[in-house]
Amino acid sequence: MTPARFQPGDRVKVMKADVPGHLRTPWYIRGHEGEVERICGFFANPEELAFNRHGLPKRALYRVRFAQKKVWPDYAGPAGDTIDVEIYEHWLEKA
Repeated sequence: MTPARFQPGDRVKVMKADVPGHLRTPWYIRGHEGEVERICGFFANPEELAFNRHGLPKRALYRVRFAQKKVWPDYAGPAGDTIDVEIYEHWLEKA
C-alpha cells in the first residue's frame, strides 16, 4: 500500500473519463474541481472487486467537497452549499 497522494485541504480535479465497467465515481462529478475534506482509509478497488478480481493494491479513498454552484450552474440554493463525494485516488489529479 502506498501512502495517500493527497491530504485534507488539497485541491483536486476528478478525471473526466467514460470508461466501461462498474464505476464508483458519479458521472455528474467527473471533470470538476474540489477540495479533499478527509482521507477515509485504504480499500480494495471496488471497480476490480465487481469483476471477481482481488482489487489490490488497496487504494486511498477520499471525501472530496465541491461547491454545488460549480457542479450545477443553475443551482438556486445558498452560495455556500456543498456536496461531498467519496472518490478513489486513481480518479483524482492535482488541480
